Amino acid sequence: MIRLPRTIRLDRSDEVIFAPAAAPGEWAVPGTFLFAGRDPETLSRKERVALRSGFLGIESFGWSTLVTVSLVRREDRDAAVAALAAQLVAHLGAPGIEVAMPAAEEELALAEDLCRGHAEGTLIALHRSHEEGALRERFRTLKPRDETAFSAGYLGGHDKAFHFVETDEDEGEDVVDLRGLAEGSGTR
Repeated sequence: MIRLPRTIRLDRSDEVIFAPAAAPGEWAVPGTFLFAGRDPETLSRKERVALRSGFLGIESFGWSTLVTVSLVRREDRDAAVAALAAQLVAHLGAPGIEVAMPAAEEELALAEDLCRGHAEGTLIALHRSHEEGALRERFRTLKPRDETAFSAGYLGGHDKAFHFVETDEDEGEDVVDLRGLAEGSGTR
């Protein structure tokens, strides 16, 4: 079975840090080719964030921090190649679909190779750096656990940073003094 990365959002941060952000559920590629030969110092702040950690959504040509490994049918993979080729024509000035297809195929093959050997649902994060004039990519996987720290099935094995639980208990109001915490005094 073919596996490809699909954009995913665990929160709304991609909408803030990327311009544009990819929509959740798009087929994605690493997209490093968009930064080849570009000096990182000339990039805007949001472009630098995309350089550092973004996967390129094929449909929107927007960015996503995370992708999830997804199973795909051959015809859907072929459609993703064609869609990426069309984007290369529209956004990068490729002279035509026939010229863009081999480049799009190569990028999808890279994305497919990235997912090979990973279970469906595995999250993949990307870190790019510009070292000695070359772009370097590092990928890491985040696999969902059978149980989360809070045993909340709706988290799908991916815990969130905070977990709020509503209770009926009335224990008064706690006020947290953040400045006091920073200075070492605590709550009041």
